[in-house]
Amino acid sequence: MQSTPPPKTFHVRSFGCQMNVYDGERMAELLIADGMAQADERANAELIVLNTCHIRERAVDRVYSDIGRIGKEFARKDGSAPMIAVAGCVAQAEGDEIMARAPTVGVVVGPQAYHRLPAMVAAAAAGRRGTDTDMPEIAKFAALPRRRRSGPTAFLTVQEGCDKFCTYCVVPYTRGAEISRPFKDLVDEAQLLVEAGAREITLLGQNVNAWTGQDEASRPVGLEGLAKSLAKLPELKRIRYTTSHPTDMTDALIAAHAEIPKLMPFLHLPVQSGSDRVLKAMNRSHTVHSYLALLDRFRVTCPDIAISGDFIVGFPGETEAEFEETLTLIDAVGYAQAFSFKYSPRPGTPAATMDGQIDPAVMDDRLQRLQAAVNRGQMAFNLASVGRTCEVLVERSGKLPGQWLGKSPWLQSVHFFGDAAIGEIVSVELVEAGANSMAGRLVA
Repeated sequence: MQSTPPPKTFHVRSFGCQMNVYDGERMAELLIADGMAQADERANAELIVLNTCHIRERAVDRVYSDIGRIGKEFARKDGSAPMIAVAGCVAQAEGDEIMARAPTVGVVVGPQAYHRLPAMVAAAAAGRRGTDTDMPEIAKFAALPRRRRSGPTAFLTVQEGCDKFCTYCVVPYTRGAEISRPFKDLVDEAQLLVEAGAREITLLGQNVNAWTGQDEASRPVGLEGLAKSLAKLPELKRIRYTTSHPTDMTDALIAAHAEIPKLMPFLHLPVQSGSDRVLKAMNRSHTVHSYLALLDRFRVTCPDIAISGDFIVGFPGETEAEFEETLTLIDAVGYAQAFSFKYSPRPGTPAATMDGQIDPAVMDDRLQRLQAAVNRGQMAFNLASVGRTCEVLVERSGKLPGQWLGKSPWLQSVHFFGDAAIGEIVSVELVEAGANSMAGRLVA
């Protein structure tokens, strides 16, 4: 790779989960602290960072497609092109292959090493391509700059990694073992986000309810203790958390939904399948019965809680009868939202070599049927919300004059007209239900 002038502008494009969104924001802050400016769009950037996700096979293919597209579409008259940095989980899993397949890539950096991104960019500009996929525990957070800015909502990573080793999942290999960030660091970062305008903070983790720490009095606490401390910040009005694992759910966290008014009545708790046999093959440590029992306990504590989940269809060996069990579970729970995916074999995971791989056409059919069931549940939840008056956090203006968009406590998208401003929490009557949003009327 030939030496080039150091890039002065950058653009970060994040794929995948909310933790990648958080990481992308932190990379941007690193580069700004190093003297670079954030470009309004990729075409104006001298450095393009692809912050990648490795969960789905198609996402991996898209990364390589994007690398080729950048070289073609953004080539300059002198023959040069933007520097490309590949970050995130694809970088962690396929760093050497990226370097071999994509000579236009100057930097490959994993999700635990991106605090070194500015130095690696400088080295690449000097002609030294580099890969860093080390996985030191939490070292990056101490090296990151102070939070600089925020909108009405913000993400805060509190926990990373996974020790569950579900047979379909690459997270333990790309994000490492479960680790919890220190309590004080999280409270300090939340304070900075609030000072920068955040009114709602979502606590993030691969298994966020596995977070543990010691509070300001050196007492051991779980996620509920962290939420209680953050709730003391006067200007912070809402707290959410995702993604939870059924195995790590505690009595204290369930009780927190009744004890902390700022903790929103929303729970994202993936189940993945409605078949106990499939769950065992996935190495999920819960059963359908134990999962439903957990939801019952949440609903006793917080009767209006909205439930969200994740589902995988077409896991190796899944029969039609087992898939029907998943549809039965969806109808029984009444999900307000859910994410659903076709099984995607990831290299190095046990499920990738299991017998009984499902035909893609069968997976397509099952996914469509599952999504239809989820959509029915979501529409039913939205219809049941019509007539309720709730608080809505205004996140942005709408497409129409005088229109505003925000979220209800149950994470529904709500649009309404009236006198409001971004960052305000206003009272709105929900007057009409759509498949993916609610229409509201501003209450004086």
